[in-house]
This record gives sequence, structure tokens and C-alpha cells, in this order.
Amino acid sequence: MTVTSFRPRPEPDEVARVTSTAAELLEVLWGRASTAPASVSQLRVLLILEHHEGINLRTLADSLASTPPSTSRLCDRLQAAGFVERVVSPSDRREVRLCLSGRGHAFLADLRTRRETALGVVLDQMSAADRSALVQGLEAFCAAAATRIYDESQASGSRTA
Repeated sequence: MTVTSFRPRPEPDEVARVTSTAAELLEVLWGRASTAPASVSQLRVLLILEHHEGINLRTLADSLASTPPSTSRLCDRLQAAGFVERVVSPSDRREVRLCLSGRGHAFLADLRTRRETALGVVLDQMSAADRSALVQGLEAFCAAAATRIYDESQASGSRTA
């Protein structure tokens, strides 16, 4: 006869605390894996541009919750480093679109490889069952977070329209 241990469902506050701790530990692991020439703010820009290729400066500033002048200076530094390209919009010569350069894409790919290697060392210490549970939980978290972020961006878009 198999006895299954009873595990009460954790409350959202407890899950939030554990998730916050995990995020802090991820930051430490990622910091050790990073030899990045980009600051945290610059990395956020690169990640946004990767997912929203060709957005304009105002949209990027809104995504960063920043001002267009600050965002422009941030993009100036990224362009000088060769990570970002500014392209004139084909539909409106006054509008400039922001895109990742080949170097920007390569930088993000290399960063992800280094991060995954650092995480792999930790994940190797976990049992297969724990890794499966982690993947299942993280997939559910990502789906919920993506939905929330999408809903918030839609709501803020309708307020500015």
C-alpha cells in the first residue's frame, strides 16, 4: 500500500515569497554568468526590441515606463556599442524604427547560453521529478504573467488612444 503525503495547497503569499527568493537567486546566478557590456536598463531595451522588432522610440519609452529623451540616450549608447540600429520608417520619413543589429542578436544568444549553463549546474542537483514539477509550474506562471502583461498593455493602449 502506498501512502501519499498530504501537502496543503500553498497560499498565494507563500508562493510569491518563494518565487521572489527564486528570482533573487536567479539574479545572482545570472550575474555570475554575465560578462555583459550592457546594463540592466540596456538589457531590457534589447529584450523588448527582440520581441517588438521595429518599434518606435515613444513605444519603447512607454514599455520602459521612461521618457523619450532618456530612452533616446539609452538607445544612443546601444547604437554606439553596435547592438541597435535606427531605421527610417518606410511609411513616414519622420518616424524612426528601432531594431536589434546582428551583434545585438548574437549578444542575447550568447547571454542566454551562459545563463542556461549556470542554471544547468543547479538543475543537475535536483531530482527528475522536481525538475518536472518546476517546468510545469514555470510554464503555468509564464502563461499567467504573459496574459497579465498583455491585458495591461491593452488597457494602457486604450487609455492613450
